[in-house]
Amino acid sequence: MYLEDRVVETGFSFSNDVPQPPERRSNERHIKILRVGTVVVDGRRELCLIRNISAGGLMAHVYSQLMPGQRVSIELKSGQPVTGRVVWTRGGNAGIQFDTAMDVAELLAAPQGVDNSWRPRTPRVEIDRMATLRAGARTDWVHARDISQSGVKIEAEAEAAPAVGDEVVITLEGFRPLPGVVRWSADGACGISFNQLIPFGDLIDWLKRGK
Repeated sequence: MYLEDRVVETGFSFSNDVPQPPERRSNERHIKILRVGTVVVDGRRELCLIRNISAGGLMAHVYSQLMPGQRVSIELKSGQPVTGRVVWTRGGNAGIQFDTAMDVAELLAAPQGVDNSWRPRTPRVEIDRMATLRAGARTDWVHARDISQSGVKIEAEAEAAPAVGDEVVITLEGFRPLPGVVRWSADGACGISFNQLIPFGDLIDWLKRGK
């Protein structure tokens, strides 16, 4: 069972303290949503689950081994990384202290319609994998360059590049076929939006297998 299946939703606090490790409970509460974030460790970009966040730091479930004192960068809003250091680890959880206190009120009160407001997101992870792309009766090999739960960026030869609006099916190495729609195309690259979100656990499993 994955962590997002058995923990409470992301909590917010105005405290300057870093959130502490979770208490062990015999009866875990179940939820439907955790906030998905991005952590950059030693230049490597990975997904994480934000469990608690305060003005002073956050607690996240991470999928790489972190050590106290290690420097990291966390993306809480699209394109807005926050730097800090690991202050504790326990199991797959890590407590990270921000270098500069976060304005939690601003984080929660971002106006509706603003693209970088705090809301459930599907952060992208840079990859370098081969895939097949089927558009109509044509199937070609392409390079997948980054992926999220909601879509993928690919690079293709000019004659294989699909057009914006094309319905396609992309099959990444070691993963099931994913139908979607081409949303943009430029300079040999294009972005494909999946018809359905990839479950977080499935994406993490696939990314870990490719390391």
